[in-house]
Amino acid sequence: MSNSSLRAPAETAVEQCMGLRSSESCVVVTDDERQAIGEALYGVAGEITDDAVIVRYPPGEQHGAEPPEPVAAAMAGVDVVLAPTTKSLSHTEARTAANEAGARVATLPGITDGVFLTGLDADYESIRAECERVLDRVVDADEIRVTTDLGTDITFEPGGRDWRMDTGIVHEAGEMSNLPAGEVFLSPENANGRYVVDGTMMPHGRLEGDTLEFGVEDGSVTHISDDDVRAEIEDAAAEVGDAAYNLAELGIGTNLAVEDLVGSVLLDEKATGTVHVAIGDDHGIGGDTHAPIHLDGVITGPTVYADGEVVDLPESIAS
Repeated sequence: MSNSSLRAPAETAVEQCMGLRSSESCVVVTDDERQAIGEALYGVAGEITDDAVIVRYPPGEQHGAEPPEPVAAAMAGVDVVLAPTTKSLSHTEARTAANEAGARVATLPGITDGVFLTGLDADYESIRAECERVLDRVVDADEIRVTTDLGTDITFEPGGRDWRMDTGIVHEAGEMSNLPAGEVFLSPENANGRYVVDGTMMPHGRLEGDTLEFGVEDGSVTHISDDDVRAEIEDAAAEVGDAAYNLAELGIGTNLAVEDLVGSVLLDEKATGTVHVAIGDDHGIGGDTHAPIHLDGVITGPTVYADGEVVDLPESIAS
């Protein structure tokens, strides 16, 4: 796909989402497999500020792998970071350090041309309003319960941890977002129950009628029905032990522009009418677990309860 066709979503990302100004510095961090999107973002940024650069490195081995040190240093030394990469930088020390240094950061993990065009063809002010509406319904709850007709019945306890919003509007120093954006999310202190993923989950992508089942006890995943997902978690556990089984996240999708699941976790977890549950690392989203994985599973058609009261979600997309 040509850079010209990627210009409109690049403008949305740089101008509306990041609010890049002429007085600011910007680095676009990309890799050999996402170069076209990186160059489109760099092209728009370079028209706004003379202090824009693009850095490229080989794709990481897995999501959450740290980038090379020169890349991490570049991220921590600018006002704005845009990171369209094959493997996610969201849950890395490099991203955390950049935010702590005051950079505004947007990661675009696993982004494809199609997801870039679909997910950034949106009004992010409307998405922010939807995030605020959902947050208002859940923020004070002691318990969040999620059920589905396929057998999901799991209860999350926020404890002392805060709900967060991924609105896509990243205008304040130290803020961070995924792009495409649109979710309200939490790293819970505890969770118990069972959840059934029927939407999208790596390494499978869109499940297309299949389901993956997970059991959770005292905040840890104790049952995994799928051999491939289990193997990924076991590999991580060989490195960090039980932290790999941490129930890391509950997220509620709020991106009104996502009408269908496409097989990209980055986009599908943002779809309105879905929730997602993640396993592994949560240290960058309000938790205290460090792990080399963060595996999101998208669940369609959920009913969400906040202290027993149903949370009004937009109509679920087709499962």
